Amino acid sequence: MKKRFLFIIIPITIVLGSCEYNPNYVKELRGRWKFSIGDNKQWADPSFDDKNWDRIYVPSSWEEHGYRDYNGYAWYRKQVRIPKNTDKSNLYLYMGKIDDVDEVYFNGKLIGSCGSFPPNYKGEYQVQRRYLIPPDLINYKDENTIAVRVYDGKESGGIRGGKIGIYTSDMIPVDVSLEGNWKFHLNDSMLWKNENYNDSNWKTINVPEHWENQGYNTYDGYAWYRKEFDLPKELLHEKLIVLAGKIDDIDEVYINGNLVGSTGKFDADSNQMQTYGYWDEYRGYYPPDDVKFKETGNVIAVRVFDANGLGGIYEGPVGIVSQDKYTKYWQDKKKRYR
Repeated sequence: MKKRFLFIIIPITIVLGSCEYNPNYVKELRGRWKFSIGDNKQWADPSFDDKNWDRIYVPSSWEEHGYRDYNGYAWYRKQVRIPKNTDKSNLYLYMGKIDDVDEVYFNGKLIGSCGSFPPNYKGEYQVQRRYLIPPDLINYKDENTIAVRVYDGKESGGIRGGKIGIYTSDMIPVDVSLEGNWKFHLNDSMLWKNENYNDSNWKTINVPEHWENQGYNTYDGYAWYRKEFDLPKELLHEKLIVLAGKIDDIDEVYINGNLVGSTGKFDADSNQMQTYGYWDEYRGYYPPDDVKFKETGNVIAVRVFDANGLGGIYEGPVGIVSQDKYTKYWQDKKKRYR
């Protein structure tokens, strides 16, 4: 862990604290969920009839409910009503720790995933799952269906721990969430910023989360993240902000091969890197006018250098938001704290 106890950073922390994840319960989801072993993507469909499924308690391992020694695929389903008075809020689904890999669907649409399913299996049982619920997916007049696809490779499996629920947060509401699985590679090459670079052989990693919690224990140095994303047509003519959350320690962020922003100073001599204190700075980058977004196939690439201790893109929000919404968020925030 980094030694982060200098009193001089306290005012900075107070100023930036409004961006941190500070949730409030909207709906508790601990309790009985519908459950079935096996795998069928149709089980994500809200209209699927799950009346004959088993019921097991969440959070707990499925081994505790009679599925002893079972390794493989399983699904959870639950119907929930969301209070109408949250329709102006930024809602997140918190699923705690899932053993080992998951995809989470809300009303039939994938809203987040962590780890990699077979044949490129990579478990992420230690990572806390927190997924943005896109506002246009929420039905405030009727029940909503949450479906969770899980794969367990060994030992205990399932939705195992945490205060499972739907939360509201004062984080900036993004237009396009980029949280979830990214491509990830250690070391450094400026070729990796390019839009057409082939990253198919890269590993996957969950964002936001320190890389030490995802198998890269004690690693300090360079690493790159890459992710492809699409934009709604209505955003193509908007001025946009790239939100990169908090990064430990310094970063450069590229869209389609073009630099949109950076924090800290990279240097060929690692001893000359300017990294001190940047781990706690929130990243909101204004792309230059010559950076062009597309409706499909945009690529964001993030170059990171970690000097010591924990590293990586570790706190959200991470995504794309219109400049108008971004500005209004900070204006409203200032009014609330006067």
